[in-house]
Amino acid sequence: MFNAIIMPIARLLGYIFNLLFEALSFLHIGNVAIAIVLFTIIVKLCMLPLSIKQQKLAKLNSVMSPEIKAINEKYKDKRNDQNAMMKMQEETKAVYEKYGVSQMGGCVQMIIQMPILLALYQVFRFIPLYISQLKNLFIAFLTDNGGIMAVDGYADTMKQFGENVDWTNVNTAITEINKFSAENWDKLKDAFPAFSDVIANSHASLEHMNTFLGVNMSQEPGFGLTVAFLIPVLAGLSQFISVKVSQGNTQVDDDNPMAASMRMTMYIFPLMSAFIAISVPAGLGLYWIATSVIQTIITVFINRYYDKIGADAIVKKNLEKRNAKRAKKGLPPETIAKNAKVSTKNVNREKAVKSLEQIKAENEKKVQEIKESAQYYKTAKPGSLAEKAGMVAKYNEKSSKNGGKKN
Repeated sequence: MFNAIIMPIARLLGYIFNLLFEALSFLHIGNVAIAIVLFTIIVKLCMLPLSIKQQKLAKLNSVMSPEIKAINEKYKDKRNDQNAMMKMQEETKAVYEKYGVSQMGGCVQMIIQMPILLALYQVFRFIPLYISQLKNLFIAFLTDNGGIMAVDGYADTMKQFGENVDWTNVNTAITEINKFSAENWDKLKDAFPAFSDVIANSHASLEHMNTFLGVNMSQEPGFGLTVAFLIPVLAGLSQFISVKVSQGNTQVDDDNPMAASMRMTMYIFPLMSAFIAISVPAGLGLYWIATSVIQTIITVFINRYYDKIGADAIVKKNLEKRNAKRAKKGLPPETIAKNAKVSTKNVNREKAVKSLEQIKAENEKKVQEIKESAQYYKTAKPGSLAEKAGMVAKYNEKSSKNGGKKN
C-alpha cells in the first residue's frame, strides 16, 4: 500500500528535483544543499492553499476554544453516561456548525499533505537515485566498462562495508556508498586498484556537490561536536518554533485528553526530529530545517492576514460557502444567529423534556376525568338529573365539533 501510493508521487517529485538540479548546474551552482532548500520552497508554495486552510482552521479553533471548553466542563463528571456523552457531541457539533467549520477539516488537510511529505522524505533520503548527475558518478565505477561489480569476488569484498547489504543491487550499492566516510572511500580504492582513479574522481565530484558550509549532506552528523551537529539541533529547534507559531493563541483544555496529547506532541516531535537527524544523512536534516523555517514564515504572514480581517469575517465567509452548498441542495440559507441558537438548544434540553413530561401528565389526567364522566353519564338512571346533564354534555360536544356553525 505504501509503495502503491507514495512511490509514484516520489518519482514525480524526484523528476522535478532533478530538473531543478540541472538548472542550478547550468548556472554553476549545482549543490545538493541549495537544491534541497529551493525545492522545499517550491513544494511549500505549491501547498500554500492547504497551509492557508489549515491556519484558518487553527484561527477559528482559538475562537471556538472557550465554548468547547465550557461544554467539556459541563460534562466532565458524566464521562460514563452514554446519553450525556451524546449530548456533549451534539453541542460540540453545534458550535462547529455555528462557525461554519468541519470537525474533520484538520484531518482532511493532514491526509492530503501526508503522502506528499512522505514522498519528499523518500526523495531526500535517497538523493543520488533521483539526481542523474550524482547517479552517473556512481555508475562510472560500479558498472561502466565492466566496473567493480564485474570483478570476481566483488560481493564478498564489499561485505567489509556492510554484512547485511545486497551489494549486487545497483541502487542499494549507490545508497550505501553515498554514505561512505573519507576513510571508507580510501578502502574502496584499495579494494579495487584497477578502478582507483575512477573512484577517486567520482569521490571528488560527489564531495564538491554534497558539501555546503563545511557539511557533507550525504554524511550522518553523529554526536561529535562538529559543524554538522548543528543540523539535528536546528532541526529540532526550528520544528518546535514552527509548531508553537502555528498553534498561536489556541487555548488547550487540560481536561480534554486529545488536546493534552496535542500539547505533548509540540515537545516530543521536535526532540524526535533532532534525535533522528543525528543518524540520517545531513541532507534530510536540512530538509526538515527548511520545511520548518518556511512553514513558520508562511504561518506568520497568514496569521497577520487573519488578525487583520478578524474572526467575524472568516465565519461570514464560511457561512457563505456553506449556504452556497445548501442552495444547490435546495435548502434554505443559514445565519449566524440561527446557528447560535442551535448551540443553546441542547443546553436547555433537560428542562424542555421535563416540561413536556409535565404537560403529558396533565393531559393524561384530563383524559381520565373525561372517561370517568362519560361512564357516569352512561350509567345514569332514565329521567334523572345525571341523564339530563349527560344530554347537555353531548349537545355541547356536538356543537364544539361543528365549530359553532349556524344552519
